[in-house]
Amino acid sequence: MASQSQGIQQLLQAEKRAAEKVAEARKRKNRRLKTAKEEAQAEIEQYRLQREKEFKTKEAAALGSHGNSAVEVDRDTAERMGQIQNSYRGNREKVLGELLRLVCDIKPEFHVNYRVAG
Repeated sequence: MASQSQGIQQLLQAEKRAAEKVAEARKRKNRRLKTAKEEAQAEIEQYRLQREKEFKTKEAAALGSHGNSAVEVDRDTAERMGQIQNSYRGNREKVLGELLRLVCDIKPEFHVNYRVAG
């Protein structure tokens, strides 16, 4: 009986040791996964920063040329507005005189479709 009890004790101890080894293996696996995840995150962040830097460089180059276009458009617009203002000042009196002449100098006449009944 004592040998059976001793055999059971050995089995229980072996089972306990196996459970401890399995638990330790799980802990190692979790640590490796955590380390791999951290390394992947660092690599992703480095790649993202590199791509963002490239994008900023291209964006600055594109906006730089666009900025020059905006200045040129503003200059052309100001020049065109000046031409329109000069044209307005030069022709205002002439146009107003023509409008007043047409409104005030009425020449009554029959319409071309009017027929005298009779």
